[in-house]
Amino acid sequence: MIDSQVIQLNIPLFYLLVGLVSLITGSLLNVIIYRLPLMLKKQWLEECRCLLNLDKVDEPQVNLFLPRSFCPTCKTPIKITHNIPLLSYWLLRGRCAQCDQKISSRYPAVELLTCLLGLSAAWHFGFNLSLIFALLFIWLLIPLFFIDWDEQLLPDGLTIGLLWTGLIANTQSLFITLPNAVLSAAGAYLFLWLFIKLFYLLTGKIGMGNGDFKLFAAFGAWMGWTQLPVILLLASFTGAIGGLIYLKALKKSTNTPIPFGPFLCVSGITAFFWGDKIIGWYINLL
Repeated sequence: MIDSQVIQLNIPLFYLLVGLVSLITGSLLNVIIYRLPLMLKKQWLEECRCLLNLDKVDEPQVNLFLPRSFCPTCKTPIKITHNIPLLSYWLLRGRCAQCDQKISSRYPAVELLTCLLGLSAAWHFGFNLSLIFALLFIWLLIPLFFIDWDEQLLPDGLTIGLLWTGLIANTQSLFITLPNAVLSAAGAYLFLWLFIKLFYLLTGKIGMGNGDFKLFAAFGAWMGWTQLPVILLLASFTGAIGGLIYLKALKKSTNTPIPFGPFLCVSGITAFFWGDKIIGWYINLL
């Protein structure tokens, strides 16, 4: 076990290590964001072909590990020296070394975001077990944010993984007690499920998908019932404002579906770090 006093005496080294690990993880999260939806769609197509008794179609195998990272445009494998987080994008001026096509700025943005949130967690929690789980919390939410924004999909592998990780963390009461975590997760899921069912009966419209229920339940497992109203109110407010800006900017109709998951993710991270302060501010305001 690393002596906490050693860490305290080497605070710059501690933050440097967290930053480097977060940058590397951010690069891996880019792979998940890009490949996981492809993997799920391929799986669903195979299941549909099986149900319809259609012949299987031979397609290149893509998973989170193989093939190695490649350019989305020309499919050329990316050299290790061209895959260094942030640095390679800057040296290559945002273009593929092989085909010279522009590389999306999202890749370095995800790496930078992961690094900044990781450093925020290190500053907030210090060097302890809570930090390890806080980093896992962040690393699971980032791909959920971007995948839902792109595909309107919250993969079960990530949402359920987030829920179970929160429950495991709270077996040690790192953030809340375990009974609070279990009951809050169940209550969060049932609340949104009932609310959306009533919304559908009254309007005939589907307000949100099952993935949103699971994500909200995961937040209950991590933070308990006291933070759930904060998360829901923040997500609803930012979702309404962000949705209006999005529709106006792209000149889309008000019937255009907008994913709710990204706003839940942002609100969840906000409550994770500053939820108690927000509640305290609100109580003092009253």
